[in-house]
Amino acid sequence: MGRGKVVLQRIENKISRQVTFAKRRNGLLKKAYELSILCDAQVALVLFSHAGRLYQFSSSSNMLKTLERYQRYIFASQDAVVPTSDEMQNNYLEYMELKARVEVLQHSQRNLLGEDLAPLNTSELDQLESQVGKTLRQIRSRKTQVLLDELCDLKRKEQMLEDANLILKRKLDEMEVDAAPPPPPQQQQLVGNNHSDRGVPVPYHALPQPDHFFQALECNPSLQPAFRCMDVNQPPAWMA
Repeated sequence: MGRGKVVLQRIENKISRQVTFAKRRNGLLKKAYELSILCDAQVALVLFSHAGRLYQFSSSSNMLKTLERYQRYIFASQDAVVPTSDEMQNNYLEYMELKARVEVLQHSQRNLLGEDLAPLNTSELDQLESQVGKTLRQIRSRKTQVLLDELCDLKRKEQMLEDANLILKRKLDEMEVDAAPPPPPQQQQLVGNNHSDRGVPVPYHALPQPDHFFQALECNPSLQPAFRCMDVNQPPAWMA
């Protein structure tokens, strides 16, 4: 069976009252200790029995430090400045003024959005139109400036890419020239002919020579040189 509900009233029996006090006092001190350990709290407990005996517990090393801290907290809360009626009235008036300004700004914002235009007269509508036009011109000017900045940035990036592409192309051409094999002898002769055609001087020994340029002469040993005697005193036949 479970325990019955305890009636919260003074125990008339003195012995029972002392036993209950001892049990609950020990339980209260135990709970205070557990609270200080588990929750890292600063706990101070002061207890007087019916006979005037003192029981105390402090989580710190000195009970007086905890009590001084308690007194400072109590006195600080009591010394807190309570606003007077005049200050409260001034705060209320300031609140009402700020509230009215907020309502005016909200109404102006709705008018700029094209709402609640019925109560406005001609002058107010003209002023609103002028304000909207000025705002629109500022927006367009800012948009144009942003587009120009983006265009300049894109042009700068394009120029950088073109420069990088040109550098890579030059490196690729140099690599192809270095990796190309030397031309065969026939191509070297053709290159020499091309140079001579263009007016570039080419050494004689480097010019190509045909096979029939040099021919061996046939020699007949039976042929002998003949000499004819002529009379110097007789004139030639063509002078006769």
